[in-house]
Amino acid sequence: MTKDIQPIFIMPEGTQRTTGKTAQRNNIMAAKLVAETVRTTLGPMGMDKMLVDSLGDITVTNDGVTILEEMQVDHPAAKMIIEVAKTQEEEIGDGTTTAVVLAGELLKNAEDLLDKDIHPTIISKGYKLAEEKAIEILNSIAKNVTENDAETLKKVAVTALIGKGAEAAKEILANAAVEAVKKVIEPNGSSFDFNKDNIKIEKKVGASVEETKLIDGIALEKEVVHSSMPKKIESAKIVLLDCAIEIKSTEIDAKIEIRDPAQMQAFLQQEENMLKDMVDKIIASGANIVFCQKGIDDLAQHFLAKQNIMAFRRVKKSDIEALARAINAKIITRISDITEKDLGEAGRVEERKIGDENMTFVTGCKNPKAVTILVRGGTEHVVDEAKRALTDAVGDVAVALKSGKVVAGAGAPEIEVARNLRKFADTLSGREQFAVIAFANAMEIIPRTLAENAGLDPIDMLTELKAAHEKNQVWAGINVFEKKVADAWLNGVVEPLSIKTQAISSASEVSRMILRIDDIIAGGKREDSPMPPQGMPGMY
Repeated sequence: MTKDIQPIFIMPEGTQRTTGKTAQRNNIMAAKLVAETVRTTLGPMGMDKMLVDSLGDITVTNDGVTILEEMQVDHPAAKMIIEVAKTQEEEIGDGTTTAVVLAGELLKNAEDLLDKDIHPTIISKGYKLAEEKAIEILNSIAKNVTENDAETLKKVAVTALIGKGAEAAKEILANAAVEAVKKVIEPNGSSFDFNKDNIKIEKKVGASVEETKLIDGIALEKEVVHSSMPKKIESAKIVLLDCAIEIKSTEIDAKIEIRDPAQMQAFLQQEENMLKDMVDKIIASGANIVFCQKGIDDLAQHFLAKQNIMAFRRVKKSDIEALARAINAKIITRISDITEKDLGEAGRVEERKIGDENMTFVTGCKNPKAVTILVRGGTEHVVDEAKRALTDAVGDVAVALKSGKVVAGAGAPEIEVARNLRKFADTLSGREQFAVIAFANAMEIIPRTLAENAGLDPIDMLTELKAAHEKNQVWAGINVFEKKVADAWLNGVVEPLSIKTQAISSASEVSRMILRIDDIIAGGKREDSPMPPQGMPGMY
């Protein structure tokens, strides 16, 4: 008689576990769903999404990373795909939809290989080989671009703007993006250094997008602290303070005893003298504008106003740092240390009413290393989408200059990569060959989606595209406006090489990682854990 074997529990109650092909299928399904969500937004004819959060706030956009960040996704594999979009956004600033759609298609094609009993590690190895070859192909067909090539850079910016809500003003926005980047980008050997914080993009509702302007300096959402101060100063000498123009309180608790009115008067007089000394130090330096990161005492405001000095208080740290780069000034932490050489210069500082709010403009800066683009729009949703589009355009121009290489868009590079990958697959002898072909097929999802979103027949378009590329028409892409295959380079559809290489690398890496997962162990919810936020449903 045999004893019953008791089951052994090694994981806590409520733990869910999925293993083997079921785990792989679930992960691939989640990734495909994320890709399908943003796929319809790709290209000039892409549609927009309306996102409503738990508070009822509305966002209307076709920006891939914005859509994915706003969605409350619960599935772990789906979250990994969203990380691809975030990485693409941080590294490049554009191409998030391309990266996500490509990752979804790579996993979809891998599923077919899994059905043929090809091991995930073989697929992963093949994808890695294909990724390296794809980047090599792209580098071989890319064209060089320099900061003097204004026409190509403008085409890069326009390509980023087309299909976004601000497309009507693409010429104005593209010129602003190119000029802004050229002002703040700094040579570093054979490349460039670019800090996106040096381009401040401010948005204001109340005018059309066509009234968007590049300011050769900084625009601040601030107004002068005292009504008697001037609203405009030419030939500005500006001091930037990271300290308060106020009487400091004692570090420890202290009590001051005043026994008669004379002592009280002396105490107040001493405070006044201390504040006057601070203001005198500022006046002695020759400054006629003060930007202070902290507070300015009412009495100090009075003294400054009497000397016709403009002053602004509680200016954000990021704005103070941007001002320092724009006017070439030092940020002062002790008023007693101010000297004339610490001051910055600007042609004009002026407070103006923009929409229903006052803003201050610091303009006419000599060789500014920080600039502002003031984006306008008729409604909050329009100006938000215009800002997102402009951010993409600025990012594209900057990475084009940093890498020094660009390619045509409109699906042309993807078809060229797919064609060469198939040739490369013929040189392989192992099962990796199937994975490389699957990778090549996945690359075609970009031109296929562009065609579908434009209401064209994807099979006809892909057939025409492949025929053109077989005739060595490297830049043959889909002209979605004229609904035919045309030379994308001649049509001015130009993108930075980095967008393509980063999208392929990110998509390949995440798909390889997901493919190698054959066991999902999800811990049970703790009883004392808070309820998940109510809002848009997660994806399953």
